[in-house]
Amino acid sequence: MKDAAQELLQTTFGHAGFRGEQAEIVECVASGNDALVLMPTGGGKSLCYQLPALLRDGCGIVISPLIALMQDQVEALRQVGVRAAYLNSTLDAAEAATVERDLLDGNLDLLYVAPERLLTPRCLNLLDRASISLFAIDEAHCVSQWGHDFRREYRELTVLHERWPEVPRIALTATADEPTRREIAERLGLEQARRFVSSFDRPNIRYRVVQKDGSGQRALLDFLHAHRGESGIVYAFSRKRVEKIAEQLQAAGINALPYHAGIDAGIRAANQRRFLQTDGVVMVATIAFGMGIDKPDVRFVAHVDLPKSVEGYYQETGRAGRDGAPAEAWLSYGLGDVVNLRMLINQSEAGEERKQVELRKLDALLGYCESTECRRQALLGWFGEAHDGACGNCDNCLEPPQTWDGTDAARKALSCVYRTGQRFGAGHVIDVLRGVQSDKVQRFGHDQLSTWGIGEDLDARQWSGVFRQLVALGLLEADHERHGALQLTALSGPVLRGERSLMFRKEAPRSTARRGSRSPGAGPMLDLGPEPLARFNALREWRATTAREQNVPAYVIFHDATLRTIAEAAPDDLDELARIPGIGASKLERYGEAVLQQLLDCAA
Repeated sequence: MKDAAQELLQTTFGHAGFRGEQAEIVECVASGNDALVLMPTGGGKSLCYQLPALLRDGCGIVISPLIALMQDQVEALRQVGVRAAYLNSTLDAAEAATVERDLLDGNLDLLYVAPERLLTPRCLNLLDRASISLFAIDEAHCVSQWGHDFRREYRELTVLHERWPEVPRIALTATADEPTRREIAERLGLEQARRFVSSFDRPNIRYRVVQKDGSGQRALLDFLHAHRGESGIVYAFSRKRVEKIAEQLQAAGINALPYHAGIDAGIRAANQRRFLQTDGVVMVATIAFGMGIDKPDVRFVAHVDLPKSVEGYYQETGRAGRDGAPAEAWLSYGLGDVVNLRMLINQSEAGEERKQVELRKLDALLGYCESTECRRQALLGWFGEAHDGACGNCDNCLEPPQTWDGTDAARKALSCVYRTGQRFGAGHVIDVLRGVQSDKVQRFGHDQLSTWGIGEDLDARQWSGVFRQLVALGLLEADHERHGALQLTALSGPVLRGERSLMFRKEAPRSTARRGSRSPGAGPMLDLGPEPLARFNALREWRATTAREQNVPAYVIFHDATLRTIAEAAPDDLDELARIPGIGASKLERYGEAVLQQLLDCAA
């Protein structure tokens, strides 16, 4: 079995060897056993079910939550000669009938189906009549009510084991803490399945967190200009924010597109297709965009608003650098984000237990943002993975933050919140602390308070940092019934009584990055010499033209990493080209001569 898997890996997918635990997972499932696989985005999860499906008799059924994901994965499989198809709402009746006939006639190796369609009587009866090699449940965290992408239909996938007990199942996810893992196993009947938990570390991703000034537009533009010409994703919290930011980026000359659930479905699909097929597009989106996005050359993921949880943040940032080349995860957040998210959680119709879980997850993310330790250590720790720290590829390691004794400032801030009646947001309380006259200060007579002007030693930005960290530490909370008014919690008592001291992170200076400057290590082609770079650009242009002709994403033709290796090696013939990683027999036959011609043209 191992030799057969290795041969398929080389001849079909063009890879000389397995990564991590891939070989063990493939052997486990190909031998007819169940598996629960936790592997980071970009770690090679797809091969873990694609290869066993090719090794076993019958067709592998892949349950996938997104239509766009199945279409791209099917096209990528067809490019390497695998007989793959999907059944979803994009097919008309005749096309769906052809797929069903191919399944029953044994002409498919892999069939992708959404959980909603799988659970219909028609589809279940179809599978009863087919030869099935395995069931693969992708994005398995969707089964968990505590996960960040809960899909009710996933709860009903126990039917797979009940109806086809002899067919092996493999459930896969890139994001799950221990409680979510337990629920996946329980809900899918995989308690006895062998578990494979790979490292969640993505060492090629640089993590950076910055404090938000106002809307964060200036800092975002500086960041994006350092990544000009690269593909990336900008996540914003609301549809309105997405559209506004996309317009601002377009006005700044950035090739940006909006994406959210409120946009016309046709436009939304066209924008996603353009992002997948075109180099250098920036997608501005809510979290409605991204699950299952398979584009390998996303060079950055930027969050202009705070996500809801560590899992959501990790999953979204994991869409960067799937090709293993340097990428960046950039997060801008402020006190307003914290207040708004807490209000949304408290105002939701969820049960109290659910609210407490969501609040704990938000607190964990705040702890990550405010940490002065290695970002990677804090991030991996949430998933139960130890890391020594000092990763050398996060802001805290590259530019160690300074701290200061904020005990006195915290007591002033907490006292002022109390003296103003716990009825106001941070902006007004900061005005009182700094002795700034405003209409609101005069209207409520707050210039007569004992806390008036006692904080003149700090500027507004420094005070904003104090309040942000007090909320993150749980000493202050926002009252959702009073539009985010700050209130003291029980944890504030020891600080006010002088029984607890606090160390705060110093506010970083405002961004001074020049437009056109580039983040260290960003961009996978910076270190190519003039001749290889010319070959790489020529190959990229040929790939773009070929992808447009076939109406497929460019990366299903060849990944950037493959083009880079070709550009560096400059092979003279098909035998040499066949030794390049990522070029299997099918792609060699389809594109080999065209690639060699591009290299010859560059040499002329």
